[in-house]
Amino acid sequence: MTGLPRLLYGTTPPRFGTPSNAVVDAAEKLVARLRALPLDGVVVYDIQDETGRVETPRPFPFVRTVDPRAYATLLEELSGRSTITYKSLGDLSETAWSAWLSDTADRYGTRYLSVVGRPTSRIHYAMPLLRAIRLAADHPAGFIVGGVAIAERHIEGRSEAARLLAKGTAGCRFFVSQAVYHSTPTIELLRDYLAVCRDAGAEPRPVVLTFAPCGRPKTLAFLRWLGVNVAPATEELILRSTSPLTKSIEVCRDNLQRILDQPYRAALSLGINVESLSIYRDEIDASIELFHTLNETIAAD
Repeated sequence: MTGLPRLLYGTTPPRFGTPSNAVVDAAEKLVARLRALPLDGVVVYDIQDETGRVETPRPFPFVRTVDPRAYATLLEELSGRSTITYKSLGDLSETAWSAWLSDTADRYGTRYLSVVGRPTSRIHYAMPLLRAIRLAADHPAGFIVGGVAIAERHIEGRSEAARLLAKGTAGCRFFVSQAVYHSTPTIELLRDYLAVCRDAGAEPRPVVLTFAPCGRPKTLAFLRWLGVNVAPATEELILRSTSPLTKSIEVCRDNLQRILDQPYRAALSLGINVESLSIYRDEIDASIELFHTLNETIAAD
């Protein structure tokens, strides 16, 4: 990746404790699956336990993974493609965060880093998110720092657009969204983000929109648990289809097209990220089909 990301594929590392040979095997299979895709890079997520965020039980149990930095480095070595390593801040102090950044640069040579805040705002943390972003952006390693955009948080009294502006000012050079299953919140966020940037005289950062295939009630429940807006009508449309995964791909394509067909389009740099978080083989395979579909959609725009 020579510039900022536009076409991405997101994955999670194998679970913690997986033997090293099995980790390599998983990475090799992923690289083979992605070989034909015109990717700018691969996103490697840092999964955190978010049970304190909502009262609803987590559909899939939280499982620790191997270090995302190590898995991202392995994927780069096997594929020759850039990776974006996510890092959840948790309760890290400023001192611990600075040490983590230096270790990440020295041991892993990480270049692209996406800083993820905490799952709840009800707890006071010693190091604010914007401070963490600034420290990463100013680090001597020269990290290219990204952040997360969550359209569902863009509500009256809490502007996600203003949060994106502040993150960009702190040092974020791109954003990757939460998975999109309802276009309206994303359209409103992008519209307002462009507006606040213009009011502030700031250059909007590129926004990469995330989509994920879904063909099972449990997968849809997990998306909802993560905070993704899935309307009941959309759930019914997908699950009552004779081919739920095909229908979910159509839903994602249509959502992307609606997002693109807006007045802000000429002023914002938008990309796509296809997320594969499922443990089911058919949903994993569908993620490749979804990428091709969305890539054709955004290329034709």
